[in-house]
Amino acid sequence: MSGATPATIAPSARIYPNVQLGEGSVVGDFVIIGEPARGVAPGEAATVIGAGAVIRSHTVIYAGNVIGAGFQSGHGALLRESNTIGDNVSVGSHSIIEHHVDIADRVRIHSQAFVPEYSTLKRGSWVGPGVRLTNAPHPLCPDVQRCLVGPTLEAGAKIGANASLLPGVRIGENALVGAGAVVTRDVEPGAVVAGNPARTVKHIRDLVCPATGLNPYRAILGVPGDDSDDDDHAGR
Repeated sequence: MSGATPATIAPSARIYPNVQLGEGSVVGDFVIIGEPARGVAPGEAATVIGAGAVIRSHTVIYAGNVIGAGFQSGHGALLRESNTIGDNVSVGSHSIIEHHVDIADRVRIHSQAFVPEYSTLKRGSWVGPGVRLTNAPHPLCPDVQRCLVGPTLEAGAKIGANASLLPGVRIGENALVGAGAVVTRDVEPGAVVAGNPARTVKHIRDLVCPATGLNPYRAILGVPGDDSDDDDHAGR
């Protein structure tokens, strides 16, 4: 393409055959892109990464991933094979994305998170540091491969630090899971849950930021940004 900005690749990085790296991307030291899964020959599965990616040192991206534009990784992130990842997604340092995960646009995954195979993270969902998603209802069962199912995060769902999500749970649109919660069942859209097991404690419309005195999700809820004339708010 005329005028395209070539990718910048550190000399210590390893790029396997059949990797398409978008223009303007930056690949850091000791990054590996296109690592073949077991039983797959090098270059057999295509790896596609869109324009403007920033892939920081020691990240490993297996072959067979399709990743949109604006991708960013922290240091030492691991992405296994056959994932579909949208635009403007970030995966934090030392986080692990297993295979066959579907991640939509504008998802943010913070550091040291674990996302197992067959999980779905929809547009704008947010995963805090140390979060663990799980997918095996009965670990070590001889039929475990038949029933693996990861959690689904609906659009705008937010998972607080160190929370654990059990297999197959669905976190509703714009719901908020508190830090350290253990989620054993589906969470309704807009609900705020906390505890072990996680229980609904309020709705996001009831939240007030102590710094601003405003609802932090007022844009989602369609609440005006200036509440100075709201008598109920003024009395809090």
